[in-house]
Amino acid sequence: MKKLRKHAVIAIDGGGIRGTMIARALAALEENKAFGDKTCDEVFELSAGTSTGSIISAGLAAGMSGGKIYRLYTDLGPRVFAKTLRSFFWFLCSYRYPPDDLEQSLRDHLDGLTLKDLKTTDLVMTAFDLVENRTLFVKTGKKEYDNWELVKAVMSSCAVPTYFPPAEGRYIDGGVGSYANPCYLAAYEACIVKKWKPAETTLISLGTGRDPYDMKAHRADRYNPLQWVDAVFGVFLQSAADQQVRLVKTFFEKLDFRRFQVDFKKAIPMDDASPAAMQELKDYGDVLASKIMKDETDKQAEEGAYKLPRGMK
Repeated sequence: MKKLRKHAVIAIDGGGIRGTMIARALAALEENKAFGDKTCDEVFELSAGTSTGSIISAGLAAGMSGGKIYRLYTDLGPRVFAKTLRSFFWFLCSYRYPPDDLEQSLRDHLDGLTLKDLKTTDLVMTAFDLVENRTLFVKTGKKEYDNWELVKAVMSSCAVPTYFPPAEGRYIDGGVGSYANPCYLAAYEACIVKKWKPAETTLISLGTGRDPYDMKAHRADRYNPLQWVDAVFGVFLQSAADQQVRLVKTFFEKLDFRRFQVDFKKAIPMDDASPAAMQELKDYGDVLASKIMKDETDKQAEEGAYKLPRGMK
């Protein structure tokens, strides 16, 4: 693995239960001594996250190792995304999953901490305020958020519309804007706000998996109205995520920027916490860790376009 520079930053995408893959990758890096005897929370001076990425980035900022965060996900996922009548008939309700288990799990690890209590690691997370109609960059060092509970900040960033209710009736997932992938936000925070020299800074950006391209499934002329919802949402998120990669490479050329992603063999829904899906995500986490240690960055995102299926021009 290429040596990290003086300042190390990590940015983690949104993706629901697929964050299990990221948590497992961090745990595997620690098990394989990728950073010597240091755990991930000791390595990264700044962490940025959106949605599920905010859980992981907040955990790191609060001093949780990658291994501990992975154990949190394996315990959390099956309880938070338990299938009930509400989750099956979600289109008749305002949301699919009650947020109580997620909030309680976070309180078990982060309760009592405010953003101003985080002294060793800087943190920035995204949320969207429906009342003021603007994206929020909830972060350390900004007086506006000093007294925000860390649990409140994470719950706000994780409130994916239709999956969970808005936090405090107004805050929803920051990924509904342009920051499902917060790598540009992390680069800006490190190099512009904190004034770290790009030539002395490494930014590790971790995606939560890329679904396979299926020609048959992507015959849009055969979509019914409900299918359009997932299709448009998925395209929007992937396009925005790749755009953030291009922005970092364009405006921070001297930054040691490493974007890592895993291509899934089949789609894994963001709320599939079944034993089979959790095992797949664990296995993909080991693949992601291997890519990080071998410096196998995501060429597809860096090139800014999907590879077209055979026969397409």
